[in-house]
Amino acid sequence: MSSTKITPVILSGGGGTRLWPLSTPNYPKQFLRLFGDNSLFQNTILRCSDNALFTPPIIVGNAKHAEITSDQLRAINIQNARLLLEPAARNTAPAIALAALCCAPDDLILIMPSDHLISKEDIFLSAIESAIDAAKDGWMITFGISPTKAETGYGYIKCGDTINGHDGCHNVPQFTEKPDIETAQSMLNSGNFLWNAGIFLFRANSYLEALKLHAPRIYETAQMSLSNIDTKSSHIYPEADAFAASPSDSIDYAVMEKADKVAVVPVSPQWSDVGSWDSIAELHDANGDHGDNIVIGNAKTIDAHNNLIHSRDIEVQMIGVNDLIIVAHEGKIVILPRGRSQDVKKLSE
Repeated sequence: MSSTKITPVILSGGGGTRLWPLSTPNYPKQFLRLFGDNSLFQNTILRCSDNALFTPPIIVGNAKHAEITSDQLRAINIQNARLLLEPAARNTAPAIALAALCCAPDDLILIMPSDHLISKEDIFLSAIESAIDAAKDGWMITFGISPTKAETGYGYIKCGDTINGHDGCHNVPQFTEKPDIETAQSMLNSGNFLWNAGIFLFRANSYLEALKLHAPRIYETAQMSLSNIDTKSSHIYPEADAFAASPSDSIDYAVMEKADKVAVVPVSPQWSDVGSWDSIAELHDANGDHGDNIVIGNAKTIDAHNNLIHSRDIEVQMIGVNDLIIVAHEGKIVILPRGRSQDVKKLSE
């Protein structure tokens, strides 16, 4: 195991609109207990709780979720975390800029979304450790998931040649945003494209220098918003007006697609971004423990097949219908065919 410690930076500001009505702006999906006793957020934190490899985490989230975040950290006995509480949502590039400015320049920071599911954590952690030396050398590492199907809901990373001196790390000739199905199938068939999981490892100053070059306004506003703030505090509140002036952009658009020293590490840790009700259905299907229908909560079915029913409030009864998703929560019910759950976010807008 490397002697270099990594600071986990957990991005927890998302709204999870594709899992409406269970996920709402006031209680988004990362805090839901969708699989087991812990929330996705809690499992993300526990994934990097080995004190030999990781420092206490920095959690970048929405200020209105401060109480939920603190309660969930307390429930899993995580102490010394720093909560970096955004006054407004400005996407991932500004959020990561805030976190990097709260670290020492040479600190290695591991950027992880808080709402992903990783089943094989040992494989994931091994991939992280394999990338440490390259990150220390100034490479900005992204972790690419080996694709299992032609998925149109993810971005893709082309996996190029191995980087000299850093086995397992490859250069990145191309990023592709969410493709159409024909392009996705072509990339899958080629065998050298990976899903973009939005997980990164780099030195804090590597990111900040790239940000200065490619998105200077994001860097400037992040720096201004923290200029009179104690960044070692347990609760860090960036100055609202300064941060609100930041452009809203993703790390991929602002930095990773433009920077020179960008590398990808392929990994297959049974990953899912749990981004829709269809993805939840697929995860349960893969486990094979639900029979004809996936029932989470209360339901009765007669001659109904291949349905996902999630209802803890009321009993759902179904006769003679197939391939549906039905979610009932707090007086709201959404019904749609399997395969259409990317459209659920339209209902929450």
